Amino acid sequence: MKKEEKMMLLEEAQTIINRYGKQSGIEEVSLVESLGRVLGEDIVSDIEMPPFNKSAMDGYAVNSRDRSDKYEIIETIPAGKFPEMGIKHGQCSKIMTGAPLPEGADRVIKVEVTEEKQGYMYLTGEDKVFNVCIRGEDIKAGDKILEKGKIMRSQEIGAAASLGLNKVNVYKKVKAGLITTGSEIREPGEDLGPGQIYNSNGYSLSAQLINSGAEVADNKIIRDKRSLLKDSFEKMIDSMDLTIISGGVSMGEFDFVPEILEELGVTIHFNKVGIQPGKPTLFGTKGDKIIFGLPGNPVSTFVIFEVLVKPVLMRMGGSNYSPMILKGKMEKGFKRRKTERDLYLPVHYDNGVVRLIEYHGSAHFIALSKSNGLLKIKRGVSEIPQDELVDVRQI
Repeated sequence: MKKEEKMMLLEEAQTIINRYGKQSGIEEVSLVESLGRVLGEDIVSDIEMPPFNKSAMDGYAVNSRDRSDKYEIIETIPAGKFPEMGIKHGQCSKIMTGAPLPEGADRVIKVEVTEEKQGYMYLTGEDKVFNVCIRGEDIKAGDKILEKGKIMRSQEIGAAASLGLNKVNVYKKVKAGLITTGSEIREPGEDLGPGQIYNSNGYSLSAQLINSGAEVADNKIIRDKRSLLKDSFEKMIDSMDLTIISGGVSMGEFDFVPEILEELGVTIHFNKVGIQPGKPTLFGTKGDKIIFGLPGNPVSTFVIFEVLVKPVLMRMGGSNYSPMILKGKMEKGFKRRKTERDLYLPVHYDNGVVRLIEYHGSAHFIALSKSNGLLKIKRGVSEIPQDELVDVRQI
């Protein structure tokens, strides 16, 4: 008979996980390849932005102290051309947006309040704005523009490109492997026999890993045969930074995962957590290798990944990750009878309102497709009244 393990509180489990996870190395990639990667260095500017005083409008560059009735147009300055002539009293240069200001000019009068006749510019209206971008007003040399640990989005890539960078150092992707256990599991696209189900966990976990910046290097289904499981676990753990095993971690007759992992030299830190769904969750290590054993029910697997796996995975990949927590009011009240575990409930968050969705339990994966958040209800809490302010973890 298998030994019944003590259930660990969620906070204790999170504390243990936070002690592990070796950070991946650094590699240089092109800016385009850096999309979605974690920056492995601070980016400090060695130039000023803008690099010169430039026009913010199409118009005429003048000296703000010059109150002439008309201004002689001495030059036209398109963007990309440096002025050849300086401005004197009674003179102006026709200038385009982004072009450098000529010497002597400190203001651009927008074209909409001017009229041009026979080589002169006349004012036809009032423009109180200087319409000039001052050198270094956006960025000064030595300014830190992007911080190490930041995820590179299109915004960050554009910022790096504006500094003249075409390559950046990023953290290497965490190499992750997935094993879905179960003789009843079939791949989508195959025909189902009696008692068989499709491999939703392998696909949802793979998507979660990729969305968290990992490289899914292997993803397979293994039948509930002890020798096959042991061989597959050993090969995957040895070759991956992080291994996730779905199914086979509970107390059933064919739940071999914990004892096989121990035989392979994996230190199991816990295999039961006070979280709903997902109580039969295993966390183990072997040297620098991280191993998670997740329940077979798909909502459990999804929730455990978000709450326990993703934080260590993101940390291994160099990210300063913390989940997005949204404040909202309950549209309707919620009650439960059993309160010994922290409950994560799929909900829909919209404009500050938290809406309960139809949810039949940890096997009801379709409910997740209708949700965009997880409502945490702490252990010991049996009821949340209507209009109560709650925290929702964005997913």
